[in-house]
Amino acid sequence: MIIRKLQASFGKLQNDSLRLHDGLNVIYAPNESGKSTWCAFIRAMLYGLDGSEHAKAGSLPDRQRYAPWSGAPMEGSMDVKADGFDITLQRSTVSRSTPMREFSAVYAGTNRPVEGMTGSNCGELLTGVSREVFRRSAFIEQGGVAVTGSPELEKRIQAIVASGDEQTSFSEADARLKAWQHTRRRQQKGLLPALESEIGEIRQRLSEMDSSVDAAHELEEKLEAASKDCSALEEQVTEARRHQRAEAMRRLRDGRALVQARSEDHDAALLALSQSRDALRRNEFGNRSREELEEEVRQDREALAEAGSESRPALALLPAIASSVLAVVLAAFYGMTNRFPLILAAGLCCLGAVIFFLRYSRSLQDQRESKAGREQILRKYGISVPEDLDRILKDREALEAGIARAEEAERLSREQLDRAQGALHRLEEESVNELDFTGGDSEAARLNRLLQQKRGEVSDLTAHISSISGRLSAMGDPMVLTSSLEALRSEHETVQDEFDAITLAEELLREADSEIQSRFSPMLGTLAAQYMSEMTGGRYEDVLIGQDFSARTRTKDDTVARDAEYLSAGTLDLMYLAVRLAVCELALPEGEPCPLILDDALVNLDETREAQAMKLLRKLALKRQIVLFTCRRPAGWLAE
Repeated sequence: MIIRKLQASFGKLQNDSLRLHDGLNVIYAPNESGKSTWCAFIRAMLYGLDGSEHAKAGSLPDRQRYAPWSGAPMEGSMDVKADGFDITLQRSTVSRSTPMREFSAVYAGTNRPVEGMTGSNCGELLTGVSREVFRRSAFIEQGGVAVTGSPELEKRIQAIVASGDEQTSFSEADARLKAWQHTRRRQQKGLLPALESEIGEIRQRLSEMDSSVDAAHELEEKLEAASKDCSALEEQVTEARRHQRAEAMRRLRDGRALVQARSEDHDAALLALSQSRDALRRNEFGNRSREELEEEVRQDREALAEAGSESRPALALLPAIASSVLAVVLAAFYGMTNRFPLILAAGLCCLGAVIFFLRYSRSLQDQRESKAGREQILRKYGISVPEDLDRILKDREALEAGIARAEEAERLSREQLDRAQGALHRLEEESVNELDFTGGDSEAARLNRLLQQKRGEVSDLTAHISSISGRLSAMGDPMVLTSSLEALRSEHETVQDEFDAITLAEELLREADSEIQSRFSPMLGTLAAQYMSEMTGGRYEDVLIGQDFSARTRTKDDTVARDAEYLSAGTLDLMYLAVRLAVCELALPEGEPCPLILDDALVNLDETREAQAMKLLRKLALKRQIVLFTCRRPAGWLAE
């Protein structure tokens, strides 16, 4: 497979495109320009985004990490050439929770889909390997040049070395055997420890059964003696309670009779008080306070006195009559003498008579109004003469004095009732204490405590006997237990034989895996050593690869291979790059090779070794497409 063109809305890439060609492609760009994003996009276009990834400390899943910065949906296309056909792959997003889920693969320039190619199998059909094998071989992420093992990669290696079956791996088979072993014995768990524990329990039960029967007989004898003591104490307690209850009830009757008498006295006092208050309310002025009534009587008494002291109207009539007579006499003299002063005097007397007649009329009106007001005041009090006002005040004082005497009588009777009720309450408390036969110092309480103690002893003995009986019942029939013990021993022998067989199978599997590794590791190590030698100018000539793909290397002057911890960062990258290239050569399918994607894999190399590594990559690029993303211009980039 060869990648021709990429177009992506992915992370910081906003509908950006990238064209590639056969052989070695070197994409030189500074940091944070999108190199790692292009690498992740290629993997996503081939295998889709892993929906099982979740956010971890310091790491985000690709669906979040590469969400387009512009906010647009995550999508892209990739033009590839595979098996002689040009194919266009497209992935798009319908739901943001499942980005790039929509997939199509058509032959370039047409709408004809590639038969059998889906979003889930696209990468494996084009590269020939699964996602896990691709990431551990032909896909080198930034800072991830080291090779790590996986069941998928083991299956590929086994297929190459053995029969070609890619369905099993040593790790999976070993894990299955270990699971079977753990099922049978895992420290203190599993079938064997469970059987051993059950066998031990049955033996313990059989041992306990004999001693439990003897203990039960001894306890039954003690129970019989304690039951007799309980019967005697119950009779004594019954008699003591009867006497103590009768005495308490007598005192309570006396106290309740006294409370009843005091309550009747108080009811009588309340009735008298109520009658006195009703008499005051029935009084015409009962709803007024004494001060208000006295003030009102004083004002009405003054009003009556004023009405009686006014002048009589008849006294105002005499001047009017005298003025009229004088006016007539003067008019008669004027007729006889015809003197003008007489007629003037007669006119003045007439005017005076009119004035006096008006004053008389007003006096009559005032007299009638005073009489009406006086009668109204007397009717208000229901009396005929003002002297009866004093009687009204005295009647009111008598009613108030009666209420005061009734209230005092009610207070005294209530206090006597309260004292009687308090005494009855104390009697009731004392009676309750006396009738509480569990506490106190009475004879009944003392006997009751002895009875309860003896009953507790009986209860404990009964419970102990019941416990022994239940335990014996739970232990079952000794014949049945003996038969179960033999069956468990037989089952234990069978499971132990299975465990031994699984252990033997695991040892044989490890021997087989070691044989496979002994056949594959030299092949992988030889090819990795060849690549290592070419990239170091012949300084390192040997690479040793372990079962877990850990690697060691040795210079031609070293007698012992060096572990990774003792190598510089540049040499370590070269060693694992050599292993990666060897894995790609040996573990990836033959035929049309898949591209090799490298993200800043040469960043830790000096110029000399970088040039040597580029020379090797150009040689390998004659057989497969290589895409190298780098943040610096590689040494020997343009060298022939």
